[in-house]
Amino acid sequence: MKIAVLNETSAGDRNPNVIAALEGRGHEIINAGMRKNGTDSDLTYIHTGFLAALLLNAGRVDFVVGGCGTGQGFLNSVMQYPNVFCGLIASPVEAWLFGQINGGNCVSLPMLYGYGWAGDVNFRFIFDRLFEVEFGIGYPAHRQESQRASRATLLDISRASHKSFADLVPLLPGTIVKTALGFPGIKEILDPGTIADAKLRTAIGSFF
Repeated sequence: MKIAVLNETSAGDRNPNVIAALEGRGHEIINAGMRKNGTDSDLTYIHTGFLAALLLNAGRVDFVVGGCGTGQGFLNSVMQYPNVFCGLIASPVEAWLFGQINGGNCVSLPMLYGYGWAGDVNFRFIFDRLFEVEFGIGYPAHRQESQRASRATLLDISRASHKSFADLVPLLPGTIVKTALGFPGIKEILDPGTIADAKLRTAIGSFF
């Protein structure tokens, strides 16, 4: 699995903790930033939400680990986009249930609020539980069929209620898109000229 990590500026110092907690699981980890708080142009949760959705919709990653101070900002930002199913995860049990029941492709972590002694250990335990389950299988066992049906229905609702990502890009504030795409390393991760969706390739390519 390809997993992108995206921290907004207030939680930039947590980036190494998230990366460390994800390592050693056999996944390809893409550190999309912010890697060091204050050394590059700031990414707010508006920017990281856009980037997370873009990486998912462009097929560059399978999963995104994001977050901000409380996790609420990133959650609300990324859920404005199509084909993104994100959960606010603060504990290992929440991670364990989210994977099985919601089968999402993105999580938002509270990276400042409630982050205290052994906070880095909590991150590791969250990923232990998140990636040990079969995504979308449903829980408990007697609710599996119903929950899988609900997950499929949610996908249909998302497709019906959103424009395509390619159609959204020209409608977004240009300063937001330009700042997000200009962050160091994003162009290399995206490799915009090879995006399979021709319309999205054109929409994104105009910013480079």
